[in-house]
Order: sequence, then structure tokens, then C-alpha cells
Amino acid sequence: MCHVSSSTSPKTPSVAKLVNSLKATSSRRLRREFNDIADAFGKNVLWSRSYFAGTCGGAPLTVIKQYIQQQDRPH
Repeated sequence: MCHVSSSTSPKTPSVAKLVNSLKATSSRRLRREFNDIADAFGKNVLWSRSYFAGTCGGAPLTVIKQYIQQQDRPH
């Protein structure tokens, strides 16, 4: 699972544009580095069209990082 933290302002492009840009760029770079990556998935698509975006209500970044790190641990 991948988590991305970003600050925004009114001039920041929409979250959808940001996510699509990150997916497109990472896909191009992965394909360039690993020529046979698409074959491994049996299709020409690396990422699904879906994503999740949430807000943290101004919580300190240290708290957010700690929360994300704890997501990988079983309860």
C-alpha cells in the first residue's frame, strides 16, 4: 500500500488531477525500467482508476505519519 501526504492551497490542482498525474508518471517510469512489467499483470494497465483521498483536519504531520505506520501492523 502506498500513502502520499500533500499540502494544498486554492491554487493547487484538484486531487483527481494530482492522483492521475502520479499514476501516469509512475507507470511510465516503471515500464521504462522494467520492460516486461505489463506482461506480469496480463494487461496493459498498472493502476486501477480508483483512489482514496482524506483530510486530516490540521493534525500534526508526526501524528499522521505514526497513524500510517501503524496501518501495516495487525491489531
